[in-house]
Amino acid sequence: MAPGSSRSPESPESPAPPGVPRLRIGSTEILALADAEGPFFAPRTEVFPGATAAQWAEADRFDPGAVDVGGRWWLRFRAYAIRGDRGLTLVDAGIGPVDGPAGSWAPVPGVLPASLAAAGIDPAEVDTVVLTHLHTDHVGWAVVTGAAPDGAASGSRRPYFPNAEYLLQRAESEAIDTINPQLRETLVDPLADAGRLRLLDGDTPLRTGRAIATPGHTPGHQSVLVTDGGESALVTGDLLVHALQLLHPELAYAHETDPEAARRSRERLLARGTTAPHLATPHLTEPFLPPEQWR
Repeated sequence: MAPGSSRSPESPESPAPPGVPRLRIGSTEILALADAEGPFFAPRTEVFPGATAAQWAEADRFDPGAVDVGGRWWLRFRAYAIRGDRGLTLVDAGIGPVDGPAGSWAPVPGVLPASLAAAGIDPAEVDTVVLTHLHTDHVGWAVVTGAAPDGAASGSRRPYFPNAEYLLQRAESEAIDTINPQLRETLVDPLADAGRLRLLDGDTPLRTGRAIATPGHTPGHQSVLVTDGGESALVTGDLLVHALQLLHPELAYAHETDPEAARRSRERLLARGTTAPHLATPHLTEPFLPPEQWR
């Protein structure tokens, strides 16, 4: 969503969910895992400076839950689990605990552990974690502080998903000093030291689905495409962060590192053809959008 802010977060609006929304694509199940919800730290008109009043009205009709009574951008923070015959993949890792990297601006603590439990998922079951990019609201539970089952000392940084391979685009890793240099010590190095980090170079097959390079929001942003049984679903990451960019893919967001590249990625993946996918988005109100709703 954004690399960070010095503003203090408001009170969390993120009770553990009573149920876990699910989407079935052929034999593959995709689960939406809530972590939090709350207001964005800047006025929405500032972060989408090119949007017109008519476009805002259109977006608010499409996703009325994305604006609160005060006119603030109200957004969800969620991760996704993809369960298939060949394994269990997590896409992104939410805002994290109180001491997580998003703590200065997002409504921490997140409730991803409770959402995993509600979905019947033990963190040790996860074999793959795809980090779409290195903004702090997408990596919060990837690495945590505390004693590990293998007896590592309390206070050490360890992967929260102890048996998972963490996948990041090489272009994202190489841009870490411009995205958020603190994440080198708190995230990337601990994953590498634990032998859990794998860098990708562009589109790559996964155990379940395929990582698709979608640069622009950040230099190495990636999404995940699942195709099974004649249907498909796209776990977007921040390929789009608001309904504005779904309805008008050309609209730039202020925290995109390369707005033109981001536009090209959106237009390529969101082509409104007969094979348009279901969308699974981390920040829109509804976790799943069927193609007939948006194309």
